[in-house]
Amino acid sequence: MASLISSGSCSESKLRMSKDNRLTEVRTSQREAGQEQRIFSFKATQLVWLLFGILEALIALRIGLMLVGANPNSPIVALIYGITYLFLFPFTGLIGSPVYGSFVLELSSMFAMLIYALIAWAMERTIWLLFYRPRGQVVAVTETATSENHITP
Repeated sequence: MASLISSGSCSESKLRMSKDNRLTEVRTSQREAGQEQRIFSFKATQLVWLLFGILEALIALRIGLMLVGANPNSPIVALIYGITYLFLFPFTGLIGSPVYGSFVLELSSMFAMLIYALIAWAMERTIWLLFYRPRGQVVAVTETATSENHITP
């Protein structure tokens, strides 16, 4: 009696044979060196871009709301202004903002978006340099196990 089973994320095959009350299992698996580190670096850089992308979108939304003169007493507008204020505080007053009635063009927020994009890029490159490992050779490992189990037909 022999059966072949394939499974797993890495290439893996098992072969089981029964002969005279002995069970032999041969397992071959293939792994790529450094695969876990590549996955970690990829996921970490994705997280950096996601977080900074959300921040950039909120700042862009703030610029748009200020540009159309949205009511700052509205709960959603107040929430967006409150969240983005934490990140725009260092840039307040850096560049003058043209005002026409209730319409404001916040140039300092646009400058902040540029700076935060550069910070995100620098963080992504740093993670990539520290943790990325180039593809290595595929390593194949073969294991054989034999047991003296009594099998009753």
